Amino acid sequence: MLKRFLILILFSVLIFGGIFGLKFYQLQREAGRFQPPPPAVVAATEVTQENWPSTLSAVGSLTAIAGVDVSNEVAGKVEAIHFDSGQLVKKGQLLLELDASTDRAELQGLEAEMRLAKIRFERSKKLIGNNFISKSDYDQNHALLDETVAAVHAKRTLIDKKRIRAPFTGELGIRLVNLGQYLTEGSAIVSLQQLAPIYLDFTVPERHLNQIGRGHRVVATVQAYPGREFNGEISAVSPLIDQGTRSAQVRATLNNSEKLLHPGMFAQINILSDQALKVLTLPDTAITYNPYGNSVFVIEPGEQGLIVQNRQIETGQTRDGRIEIISGLKFGERVVSAGQVKLRNDMQVTLDDKPAPGERGISQ
Repeated sequence: MLKRFLILILFSVLIFGGIFGLKFYQLQREAGRFQPPPPAVVAATEVTQENWPSTLSAVGSLTAIAGVDVSNEVAGKVEAIHFDSGQLVKKGQLLLELDASTDRAELQGLEAEMRLAKIRFERSKKLIGNNFISKSDYDQNHALLDETVAAVHAKRTLIDKKRIRAPFTGELGIRLVNLGQYLTEGSAIVSLQQLAPIYLDFTVPERHLNQIGRGHRVVATVQAYPGREFNGEISAVSPLIDQGTRSAQVRATLNNSEKLLHPGMFAQINILSDQALKVLTLPDTAITYNPYGNSVFVIEPGEQGLIVQNRQIETGQTRDGRIEIISGLKFGERVVSAGQVKLRNDMQVTLDDKPAPGERGISQ
Protein backbone atom coordinates (compact mmCIF):
# COMPACT_ATOMS: atom_id res chain seq x y z
CA MET A 1 0.00 0.00 0.00
CA LEU A 2 2.75 2.43 0.92
CA LYS A 3 4.62 1.53 -2.23
CA ARG A 4 1.63 2.37 -4.40
CA PHE A 5 1.17 5.66 -2.60
CA LEU A 6 4.81 6.62 -3.20
CA ILE A 7 4.52 5.70 -6.87
CA LEU A 8 1.39 7.86 -7.18
CA ILE A 9 3.13 10.80 -5.52
CA LEU A 10 6.17 10.42 -7.78
CA PHE A 11 3.98 10.20 -10.85
CA SER A 12 2.07 13.35 -9.84
CA VAL A 13 5.32 15.22 -9.25
CA LEU A 14 6.55 14.24 -12.71
CA ILE A 15 3.31 15.32 -14.38
CA PHE A 16 3.07 18.67 -12.60
CA GLY A 17 6.80 19.29 -13.00
CA GLY A 18 6.52 18.70 -16.72
CA ILE A 19 3.56 21.08 -16.95
CA PHE A 20 5.35 23.80 -14.96
CA GLY A 21 8.53 23.30 -17.00
CA LEU A 22 6.64 23.66 -20.27
CA LYS A 23 4.94 26.87 -19.07
CA PHE A 24 8.25 28.30 -17.86
CA TYR A 25 9.83 27.54 -21.24
CA GLN A 26 6.93 29.23 -23.06
CA LEU A 27 7.17 32.32 -20.80
CA GLN A 28 10.92 32.58 -21.39
CA ARG A 29 10.38 32.27 -25.12
CA GLU A 30 7.71 34.99 -25.10
CA ALA A 31 9.96 37.26 -23.02
CA GLY A 32 12.80 36.77 -25.50
CA ARG A 33 10.50 37.68 -28.35
CA PHE A 34 9.78 41.16 -26.87
CA GLN A 35 13.40 42.11 -26.20
CA PRO A 36 14.35 45.48 -27.78
CA PRO A 37 16.11 45.18 -31.15
CA PRO A 38 19.81 45.85 -31.31
CA PRO A 39 20.91 49.46 -32.08
CA ALA A 40 20.80 50.43 -35.75
CA VAL A 41 24.17 50.56 -37.49
CA VAL A 42 24.72 53.90 -39.25
CA ALA A 43 27.55 55.77 -40.90
CA ALA A 44 28.52 59.08 -39.30
CA THR A 45 30.23 62.25 -40.39
CA GLU A 46 31.13 65.58 -38.80
CA VAL A 47 30.27 69.15 -39.71
CA THR A 48 33.48 70.60 -41.15
CA GLN A 49 34.58 74.10 -42.09
CA GLU A 50 35.93 74.76 -45.56
CA ASN A 51 37.21 77.73 -47.55
CA TRP A 52 35.25 77.89 -50.77
CA PRO A 53 36.20 80.14 -53.67
CA SER A 54 33.73 83.01 -53.68
CA THR A 55 31.62 81.88 -56.60
CA LEU A 56 27.92 82.50 -56.14
CA SER A 57 25.40 80.64 -58.25
CA ALA A 58 22.11 82.08 -59.46
CA VAL A 59 19.54 81.78 -62.20
CA GLY A 60 18.14 84.60 -64.28
CA SER A 61 16.65 85.78 -67.54
CA LEU A 62 18.05 87.75 -70.45
CA THR A 63 16.52 91.14 -71.19
CA ALA A 64 17.03 93.41 -74.17
CA ILE A 65 18.70 96.75 -73.46
CA ALA A 66 16.03 98.27 -75.69
CA GLY A 67 12.95 96.38 -76.79
CA VAL A 68 9.57 97.65 -78.00
CA ASP A 69 6.58 96.72 -80.08
CA VAL A 70 6.70 99.30 -82.88
CA SER A 71 3.23 100.88 -83.17
CA ASN A 72 1.45 103.73 -84.94
CA GLU A 73 0.64 106.97 -83.17
CA VAL A 74 -2.25 107.89 -85.52
CA ALA A 75 -4.88 105.73 -87.18
CA GLY A 76 -4.82 104.90 -90.88
CA LYS A 77 -4.75 102.28 -93.62
CA VAL A 78 -1.45 100.53 -94.44
CA GLU A 79 -0.21 101.89 -97.77
CA ALA A 80 3.34 100.46 -97.91
CA ILE A 81 5.52 98.06 -95.89
CA HIS A 82 9.29 98.55 -96.12
CA PHE A 83 10.63 95.70 -93.96
CA ASP A 84 10.74 91.92 -93.70
CA SER A 85 10.36 89.77 -90.60
CA GLY A 86 13.67 89.21 -88.81
CA GLN A 87 15.41 92.06 -90.64
CA LEU A 88 18.20 94.10 -89.09
CA VAL A 89 17.32 97.81 -89.20
CA LYS A 90 19.03 101.04 -88.23
CA LYS A 91 17.67 103.90 -86.18
CA GLY A 92 15.36 106.11 -88.28
CA GLN A 93 14.88 103.55 -91.05
CA LEU A 94 11.41 103.72 -92.64
CA LEU A 95 9.33 100.65 -91.76
CA LEU A 96 5.76 101.38 -92.79
CA GLU A 97 3.59 104.08 -94.39
CA LEU A 98 -0.06 104.78 -93.73
CA ASP A 99 -2.34 106.31 -96.37
CA ALA A 100 -1.85 110.11 -96.19
CA SER A 101 -3.35 111.18 -99.54
CA THR A 102 -6.11 113.21 -97.88
CA ASP A 103 -3.65 114.84 -95.52
CA ARG A 104 -1.34 115.78 -98.39
CA ALA A 105 -4.23 117.40 -100.26
CA GLU A 106 -5.21 119.35 -97.15
CA LEU A 107 -1.57 120.35 -96.74
CA GLN A 108 -1.56 121.93 -100.19
CA GLY A 109 -4.58 124.07 -99.26
CA LEU A 110 -2.97 125.11 -95.99
CA GLU A 111 0.28 126.00 -97.74
CA ALA A 112 -1.69 128.19 -100.19
CA GLU A 113 -3.34 129.96 -97.27
CA MET A 114 0.05 130.41 -95.66
CA ARG A 115 1.50 131.98 -98.82
CA LEU A 116 -1.46 134.35 -99.06
CA ALA A 117 -1.15 135.27 -95.38
CA LYS A 118 2.56 135.89 -95.87
CA ILE A 119 1.84 138.26 -98.85
CA ARG A 120 -0.74 140.16 -96.80
CA PHE A 121 1.64 140.46 -93.89
CA GLU A 122 4.50 141.72 -96.09
CA ARG A 123 2.15 144.29 -97.63
CA SER A 124 0.95 145.36 -94.20
CA LYS A 125 4.53 145.69 -93.09
CA LYS A 126 5.23 148.21 -95.85
CA LEU A 127 1.98 150.13 -95.39
CA ILE A 128 2.25 150.55 -91.67
CA GLY A 129 5.62 152.17 -92.15
CA ASN A 130 3.86 154.93 -94.08
CA ASN A 131 0.89 154.98 -91.71
CA PHE A 132 -1.47 153.80 -94.47
CA ILE A 133 -3.06 151.05 -92.26
CA SER A 134 -3.87 150.82 -88.62
CA LYS A 135 -1.81 148.94 -86.09
CA SER A 136 -4.73 146.57 -85.45
CA ASP A 137 -4.87 145.56 -89.13
CA TYR A 138 -1.15 144.92 -89.06
CA ASP A 139 -1.45 142.76 -85.92
CA GLN A 140 -4.36 140.87 -87.42
CA ASN A 141 -2.38 140.01 -90.57
CA HIS A 142 0.59 138.98 -88.42
CA ALA A 143 -1.57 136.68 -86.32
CA LEU A 144 -3.16 135.22 -89.44
CA LEU A 145 0.29 134.38 -90.82
CA ASP A 146 1.30 132.71 -87.55
CA GLU A 147 -1.92 130.70 -87.55
CA THR A 148 -1.43 129.41 -91.09
CA VAL A 149 2.23 128.57 -90.40
CA ALA A 150 1.17 126.58 -87.33
CA ALA A 151 -1.55 124.77 -89.32
CA VAL A 152 0.96 123.79 -92.03
CA HIS A 153 3.42 122.55 -89.41
CA ALA A 154 0.71 120.49 -87.67
CA LYS A 155 -0.38 118.89 -90.94
CA ARG A 156 3.21 118.08 -91.92
CA THR A 157 3.75 116.53 -88.49
CA LEU A 158 0.61 114.41 -88.93
CA ILE A 159 1.82 113.20 -92.34
CA ASP A 160 5.25 112.40 -90.89
CA LYS A 161 3.62 110.36 -88.07
CA LYS A 162 2.05 108.18 -90.76
CA ARG A 163 5.59 107.19 -91.79
CA ILE A 164 6.64 104.79 -88.98
CA ARG A 165 10.40 104.55 -88.48
CA ALA A 166 12.67 102.39 -86.30
CA PRO A 167 13.26 104.14 -82.95
CA PHE A 168 16.67 102.50 -82.55
CA THR A 169 19.01 100.02 -84.24
CA GLY A 170 18.03 96.42 -83.69
CA GLU A 171 16.49 93.22 -85.03
CA LEU A 172 12.86 92.99 -86.06
CA GLY A 173 10.53 90.17 -85.07
CA ILE A 174 7.52 88.79 -86.94
CA ARG A 175 5.46 91.26 -89.02
CA LEU A 176 1.96 91.63 -87.57
CA VAL A 177 0.26 93.78 -90.25
CA ASN A 178 -0.65 93.52 -93.93
CA LEU A 179 -1.13 95.90 -96.85
CA GLY A 180 -4.54 97.54 -96.86
CA GLN A 181 -5.16 96.79 -93.19
CA TYR A 182 -6.70 99.60 -91.15
CA LEU A 183 -4.73 100.27 -87.98
CA THR A 184 -6.22 101.98 -84.96
CA GLU A 185 -3.96 104.11 -82.78
CA GLY A 186 -1.35 102.03 -80.91
CA SER A 187 -1.64 98.88 -83.05
CA ALA A 188 1.40 96.56 -82.78
CA ILE A 189 3.26 96.42 -86.10
CA VAL A 190 6.43 94.46 -85.32
CA SER A 191 8.71 93.75 -82.35
CA LEU A 192 12.12 95.47 -82.33
CA GLN A 193 14.92 94.28 -80.02
CA GLN A 194 18.45 95.55 -79.52
CA LEU A 195 20.54 92.42 -78.88
CA ALA A 196 24.10 93.68 -78.48
CA PRO A 197 24.86 94.18 -75.69
CA ILE A 198 22.18 92.42 -73.63
CA TYR A 199 21.13 92.52 -69.98
CA LEU A 200 21.08 89.54 -67.63
CA ASP A 201 18.72 90.01 -64.66
CA PHE A 202 18.80 87.81 -61.55
CA THR A 203 18.39 87.95 -57.78
CA VAL A 204 20.88 87.38 -54.96
CA PRO A 205 19.99 86.62 -51.29
CA GLU A 206 20.71 89.51 -48.95
CA ARG A 207 23.33 87.50 -47.03
CA HIS A 208 25.54 87.50 -50.16
CA LEU A 209 25.32 91.21 -50.95
CA ASN A 210 28.71 91.87 -49.31
CA GLN A 211 30.33 89.56 -51.87
CA ILE A 212 29.14 91.26 -55.05
CA GLY A 213 29.34 94.71 -56.58
CA ARG A 214 29.56 96.61 -59.82
CA GLY A 215 32.34 95.33 -62.05
CA HIS A 216 32.36 91.78 -60.68
CA ARG A 217 32.65 89.25 -63.48
CA VAL A 218 29.81 86.85 -64.26
CA VAL A 219 29.79 83.74 -66.42
CA ALA A 220 26.46 82.62 -67.88
CA THR A 221 25.37 79.45 -69.65
CA VAL A 222 22.14 78.79 -71.55
CA GLN A 223 20.46 75.56 -72.65
CA ALA A 224 20.57 76.55 -76.32
CA TYR A 225 24.39 76.37 -76.37
CA PRO A 226 25.54 73.65 -73.91
CA GLY A 227 29.16 74.00 -72.86
CA ARG A 228 29.38 77.57 -74.17
CA GLU A 229 30.15 80.31 -71.63
CA PHE A 230 29.14 83.96 -72.01
CA ASN A 231 31.13 86.51 -70.02
CA GLY A 232 30.00 89.85 -68.66
CA GLU A 233 30.08 91.99 -65.56
CA ILE A 234 27.64 93.33 -63.01
CA SER A 235 26.42 96.78 -64.04
CA ALA A 236 23.86 97.50 -61.30
CA VAL A 237 22.69 96.21 -57.90
CA SER A 238 19.29 97.36 -56.70
CA PRO A 239 19.37 99.13 -53.32
CA LEU A 240 15.91 97.72 -52.52
CA ILE A 241 15.57 94.36 -50.74
CA ASP A 242 12.40 92.43 -51.53
CA GLN A 243 10.62 91.82 -48.22
CA GLY A 244 9.03 88.61 -49.43
CA THR A 245 12.16 86.83 -50.67
CA ARG A 246 14.84 88.84 -48.80
CA SER A 247 16.82 89.16 -52.01
CA ALA A 248 18.08 91.99 -54.21
CA GLN A 249 17.74 92.47 -57.95
CA VAL A 250 21.06 92.42 -59.84
CA ARG A 251 21.73 93.28 -63.48
CA ALA A 252 24.76 92.22 -65.51
CA THR A 253 25.69 93.27 -69.03
CA LEU A 254 26.88 90.69 -71.58
CA ASN A 255 28.62 91.56 -74.85
CA ASN A 256 26.57 89.29 -77.17
CA SER A 257 28.42 90.51 -80.26
CA GLU A 258 27.46 87.27 -82.05
CA LYS A 259 23.77 87.85 -81.18
CA LEU A 260 23.41 84.29 -79.92
CA LEU A 261 21.55 85.36 -76.78
CA HIS A 262 17.94 86.49 -77.01
CA PRO A 263 15.58 88.22 -74.57
CA GLY A 264 13.61 85.78 -72.42
CA MET A 265 16.27 83.04 -72.38
CA PHE A 266 16.85 81.25 -69.06
CA ALA A 267 20.47 81.38 -67.84
CA GLN A 268 22.60 79.68 -65.17
CA ILE A 269 24.96 82.22 -63.62
CA ASN A 270 28.24 82.08 -61.69
CA ILE A 271 29.38 85.31 -60.02
CA LEU A 272 33.14 85.46 -59.50
CA SER A 273 34.65 87.35 -56.55
CA ASP A 274 38.09 87.73 -54.98
CA GLN A 275 36.87 86.92 -51.46
CA ALA A 276 37.10 83.40 -50.00
CA LEU A 277 34.10 82.03 -48.12
CA LYS A 278 34.35 80.15 -44.82
CA VAL A 279 31.43 77.75 -44.76
CA LEU A 280 30.22 74.78 -42.70
CA THR A 281 29.61 71.76 -44.90
CA LEU A 282 28.24 68.22 -44.88
CA PRO A 283 28.10 65.54 -47.56
CA ASP A 284 24.81 65.78 -49.39
CA THR A 285 24.02 62.16 -48.41
CA ALA A 286 23.53 63.35 -44.82
CA ILE A 287 20.64 65.66 -45.73
CA THR A 288 17.04 64.49 -45.74
CA TYR A 289 15.04 66.63 -48.17
CA ASN A 290 11.37 67.22 -47.45
CA PRO A 291 8.75 69.66 -48.77
CA TYR A 292 8.53 71.29 -45.33
CA GLY A 293 12.31 71.71 -44.97
CA ASN A 294 15.66 69.93 -44.86
CA SER A 295 16.83 67.97 -41.83
CA VAL A 296 19.59 65.73 -40.44
CA PHE A 297 19.86 63.16 -37.64
CA VAL A 298 22.29 64.49 -35.03
CA ILE A 299 24.19 61.88 -33.00
CA GLU A 300 24.16 62.62 -29.25
CA PRO A 301 25.20 60.70 -26.10
CA GLY A 302 22.36 58.96 -24.24
CA GLU A 303 21.97 57.05 -20.96
CA GLN A 304 22.80 53.68 -22.53
CA GLY A 305 24.85 54.77 -25.54
CA LEU A 306 24.49 56.94 -28.61
CA ILE A 307 21.08 58.18 -29.75
CA VAL A 308 19.87 60.29 -32.66
CA GLN A 309 17.70 63.42 -32.81
CA ASN A 310 16.13 64.85 -35.95
CA ARG A 311 16.95 68.54 -36.48
CA GLN A 312 15.78 71.07 -39.08
CA ILE A 313 18.56 72.94 -40.91
CA GLU A 314 18.93 75.59 -43.59
CA THR A 315 21.16 74.72 -46.54
CA GLY A 316 22.91 76.77 -49.21
CA GLN A 317 25.15 76.04 -52.17
CA THR A 318 26.28 72.58 -53.27
CA ARG A 319 29.79 71.91 -54.58
CA ASP A 320 31.43 68.58 -55.40
CA GLY A 321 28.94 66.56 -53.36
CA ARG A 322 29.09 68.77 -50.26
CA ILE A 323 26.39 71.19 -49.20
CA GLU A 324 26.68 74.46 -47.31
CA ILE A 325 25.04 74.57 -43.86
CA ILE A 326 23.68 78.04 -43.18
CA SER A 327 22.01 77.39 -39.82
CA GLY A 328 20.97 74.55 -37.52
CA LEU A 329 24.36 72.91 -36.92
CA LYS A 330 27.70 73.79 -35.34
CA PHE A 331 31.24 72.93 -36.30
CA GLY A 332 32.24 69.41 -35.13
CA GLU A 333 28.74 68.05 -34.53
CA ARG A 334 28.27 64.45 -35.67
CA VAL A 335 25.37 63.52 -37.91
CA VAL A 336 24.20 60.36 -39.67
CA SER A 337 25.46 60.25 -43.25
CA ALA A 338 23.85 56.95 -44.30
CA GLY A 339 20.94 54.87 -42.97
CA GLN A 340 18.53 57.70 -42.07
CA VAL A 341 15.44 55.88 -43.40
CA LYS A 342 15.26 53.45 -40.45
CA LEU A 343 15.81 56.08 -37.74
CA ARG A 344 13.51 57.97 -35.39
CA ASN A 345 14.04 60.35 -32.49
CA ASP A 346 15.79 58.95 -29.36
CA MET A 347 16.69 55.72 -31.17
CA GLN A 348 19.96 54.05 -30.16
CA VAL A 349 22.58 53.66 -32.87
CA THR A 350 25.93 52.00 -33.39
CA LEU A 351 28.49 53.69 -35.62
CA ASP A 352 29.79 51.81 -38.62
CA ASP A 353 33.57 51.65 -38.98
CA LYS A 354 33.28 52.56 -42.64
CA PRO A 355 32.22 56.00 -43.88
CA ALA A 356 29.12 56.52 -45.97
CA PRO A 357 29.30 55.21 -49.56
CA GLY A 358 29.56 58.74 -50.95
CA GLU A 359 32.60 59.49 -48.77
CA ARG A 360 34.60 56.28 -49.09
CA GLY A 361 36.51 57.44 -52.11
CA ILE A 362 37.47 60.62 -50.32
CA SER A 363 38.53 58.87 -47.13
CA GLN A 364 40.71 56.42 -48.96
